Amino acid sequence: MAFMEKPPAGKVLLDDTVPLTAAIEASQSLQSHTEYIIRVQRGISVENSWQIVRRYSDFDLLNNSLQIAGLSLPLPPKKLIGNMDREFIAERQKGLQNYLNVITTNHILSNCELVKKFLDPNNYSANYTEIALQQVSMFFRSEPKWEVVEPLKDIGWRIRKKYFLMKIKNQPKERLVLSWADLGPDKYLSDKDFQCLIKLLPSCLHPYIYRVTFATANESSALLIRMFNEKGTLKDLIYKSKPKDPFLKKYCNPKKIQGLELQQIKTYGRQILEVLKFLHDKGFPYGHLHASNVMLDGDTCRLLDLENSLLGLPSFYRSYFSQFRKINTLESVDVHCFGHLLYEMTYGRPPDSVPVDSFPPAPSMAVVAVLESTLSCEACKNGMPTVSRLLQMPLFSDVLLTTSEKPQFKIPTKLKEALRIAKECIEKRLIEEQKQIHQHRRLTRAQSHHGSEEERKKRKILARKKSKRSAIENSEEHSAKYSNSNNSAGSGASSPLTSPSSPTPPSTAVEHAPY
Repeated sequence: MAFMEKPPAGKVLLDDTVPLTAAIEASQSLQSHTEYIIRVQRGISVENSWQIVRRYSDFDLLNNSLQIAGLSLPLPPKKLIGNMDREFIAERQKGLQNYLNVITTNHILSNCELVKKFLDPNNYSANYTEIALQQVSMFFRSEPKWEVVEPLKDIGWRIRKKYFLMKIKNQPKERLVLSWADLGPDKYLSDKDFQCLIKLLPSCLHPYIYRVTFATANESSALLIRMFNEKGTLKDLIYKSKPKDPFLKKYCNPKKIQGLELQQIKTYGRQILEVLKFLHDKGFPYGHLHASNVMLDGDTCRLLDLENSLLGLPSFYRSYFSQFRKINTLESVDVHCFGHLLYEMTYGRPPDSVPVDSFPPAPSMAVVAVLESTLSCEACKNGMPTVSRLLQMPLFSDVLLTTSEKPQFKIPTKLKEALRIAKECIEKRLIEEQKQIHQHRRLTRAQSHHGSEEERKKRKILARKKSKRSAIENSEEHSAKYSNSNNSAGSGASSPLTSPSSPTPPSTAVEHAPY
């Protein structure tokens, strides 16, 4: 069987890209310090929340660890005297809440292990480097020709993916990179098909795919080896960073923000689109395009991490495209992520938010046209163009690619079918998540609208108008009864004696109706 409906053993059901939010609910003063009770929530469900207790010293420790990012984070300053005063504690609580808001809304910080452990210690208490080392050590028992030079600590953004600098014992000067990752929430392949497809990756030859030297997998993880590239990735070029530095240091706060030259944007963009089209035509799911997954080899871009979709790992940009229901296939995900990458190549930084309302001046209007088709409000609302359509746009249509390497990637029919079913399951989970987010957004909007000051005023006016109409109707009814009673008495007709209350004239009702 190529597909497993039930999660296989070893699969990590937790999606690390689902945003965490944190709200300080209360504070309590003990003998010499104050504790803050924080409600943390994963995603949109209030049911998926928990309480943690943190002291100021815990915040301070986290902040010191995050200094590697080079950001000026708004942690309230220390105070030694008067730090137990009620007013001071209330003011500090506001400052700490602002600090939490900043780190949970920063895309890179919110996904880093330091912040996850601070907010969700139950799910992020494991030492993933240690786990990776154990797995790698087991691998080396059967493959003694490889040797670890050093761990490449935190060079990637994923918490559960670790990297090691390697060498071959009989070629000590050559450097390679080993990556190890465990399974993610979107792993739907059977263990047998998963292992076969991982082992198939070294046979994939394409001018714009970075070659896999060795690949193997077991029922819970995969291990791949590639050549180490001193120049690093496309993101390293944009941010002028060193490949071996930690992810936070490299990309959180670049010293100089500068986009690439127009010709580089055109050439790199065309190369990346060509390899995406190749994978789409092969029926191979990708969904993991971002600038750190594009290796630079001279003037050639080569795609990395084809194994991510096989492992079932969530995308770097998932928290963005999960907001838009029209981006619901892995092909449209790739196109949307290409928009993010193009923006970064053009402006030297990621967009502040998505969708993008207006784009800064670019080297060419042809660049803006592609960005609008992938990142604008209209594009996110109506859907993404195909890769073939992007290739026909003026920015890329006149780029001449010179390569003699013929693409090769033979996938057996049985495994193609397994990939097709797994892809459908990945998309199904995305669609369900998008539906829940959409419903939550509508509910929140309705509640916000219902509780707004303007809406409350409208409801009061409507209530008063209704009261006014009721008063008028009652007045007219009493007038009619009074008139009929007088007529009956004048004609000598027998009628019971009544004592009607004095009717309120309509004009009076209008004048005194409260507004």
